[in-house]
Amino acid sequence: MRNLIINGGKQLNGTLKIHGAKNSVLPVISASILLSGKSVLHNCPDLTDVTAALEILECLGIKHKRSGSDITVFSDVPESFVIPDNLMRRMRSSVMFLGSILARCGRVTISAPGGCMLGPRPIDIHIAALKKLGAKVRENRGMLEFSAKGGLKGTDIVLDFPSVGATENIIMAAVFAKGKTTVHNAAREPEIKDLIDFLNSAGAKISNGGTDTVDIEGVKELHSTEHTVIPDRIEAATYLTAAAITGGNVKLIDVEPSNLSAVNDVLAKSGCEILCTGNSVTINAPARLKPVKLIKTNVYPGFPTDAGPLIVSALCTAGGTSVFCENIFENRYVFVDELSRFGADINTYGKIAVIEGKKTLLSAHCQCTDLRGGAALVIAALKAEGESTIGNICHIKRGYQDIAENLCRLGADVKEI
Repeated sequence: MRNLIINGGKQLNGTLKIHGAKNSVLPVISASILLSGKSVLHNCPDLTDVTAALEILECLGIKHKRSGSDITVFSDVPESFVIPDNLMRRMRSSVMFLGSILARCGRVTISAPGGCMLGPRPIDIHIAALKKLGAKVRENRGMLEFSAKGGLKGTDIVLDFPSVGATENIIMAAVFAKGKTTVHNAAREPEIKDLIDFLNSAGAKISNGGTDTVDIEGVKELHSTEHTVIPDRIEAATYLTAAAITGGNVKLIDVEPSNLSAVNDVLAKSGCEILCTGNSVTINAPARLKPVKLIKTNVYPGFPTDAGPLIVSALCTAGGTSVFCENIFENRYVFVDELSRFGADINTYGKIAVIEGKKTLLSAHCQCTDLRGGAALVIAALKAEGESTIGNICHIKRGYQDIAENLCRLGADVKEI
């Protein structure tokens, strides 16, 4: 098991480059299956989830190569349409292969996906949408078998909830569907727009990306293309909150400031000065953060659920009481017990977390419970005086490339052992 050893109490200062977005590169890798040719993807982060996605390609018989942050996928016709159970269990985003394999092969077999245990995240909404497109579904020994022998057909789909994953799956499935597909109440996250930009560059006809009504006109094939993945807004939010809790001054480059508006607004309410210029964001934090009266997570452009644990951790040292409301995942607070080991005073009541800020945090030995909860523990350890140990960092490696090295570049004392 890999651990992080963090000697806290050091102010973060300096400049840091942000990697490509985890939540963008995964669906783009999946969508590369649709191309009759090769996809050259730039700015791809080195994450265990990305490695798992590439292993799924291998299982499908699709060749690829990686060189630094570039991934090239050679999208010949897949040799298989089955994603093994062990790969489905490794990450939630494995469900992103559902729409693309079905569209390219006419059939796909999967099991229930894995990932962080943040509460029920059923794929019923995905299944219902694919059925509307004409897919047949049956369960066989715990596996879900989808088929569309006559091809999928365009239709109107109204989502009960603007699910990011369902929106992306519908878009990929509908690329080759006969006629026009319109997705109503679609998710509007920047990563969806990035997926659409990738597909359109390969010859797809998708319009209104980034809005709640997306139109997909079916085409017969897609061609080779080249695409640069957008910056990771949650990685950026992580380093911004790390700077905030330590009273630091940090500049992040290669970011899209507009995608960070909700996070920046909360940090500004906590007393931080935020400066956005071009492709950079600079944070200048006070010695002690102010409490924030109420923060509510919501779908984009609201405050992102993935940034929730980060800001909860930072506000543990604010000068007063903050209230946080989680509206997306019912078990998002699984990290709170571990965070309390640092002396944080947090009480949860269903969706609500009440954070009583303390002047100091204690060093602690703790274990990651999930990806963003693990990042929250790192943020707390950066503030705590003394040496802290964070175990089970396999969760962190799912979404952060070189987190120890990056924090050290900003003046932290962090090592992985």
